[in-house]
Amino acid sequence: QVLLVESGGGLVQTGGSLRLSCAFSGRTFSRYGMGWFRQAPGEEREFVAAISWSGGGTYYADSVKGRFTISRDNAKNTVDLQMNSLKPEDTAVYYCAAGQMRGSWSVTPRKLEDCSYWGQGTQVTVSS
Repeated sequence: QVLLVESGGGLVQTGGSLRLSCAFSGRTFSRYGMGWFRQAPGEEREFVAAISWSGGGTYYADSVKGRFTISRDNAKNTVDLQMNSLKPEDTAVYYCAAGQMRGSWSVTPRKLEDCSYWGQGTQVTVSS
């Protein structure tokens, strides 16, 4: 069983930065593609960013491209999301997710149905 624990959320002003981190345990981290999703009040959960199991592929939602950066450290079993130039519309609960396994490695999760495990979420609030 995979356990994902997010940290790093908080309150920040418009234009500020935050770095989210997700700690992975329970399986071999380097075999999993990882993603970040977010859910604002009254909205559906949406894709933010994803990184392949090797780290060689990264993907971003258009709304965060150029502002957010996803990275992973396979030695530390962590995946981070660096968020710069934050806007009020980035306010949401941010969730870390691991991709579903396909053979020996997982998919890179860019849709909800690609995800096999979820963290508990961390709140990000951007004040105007």
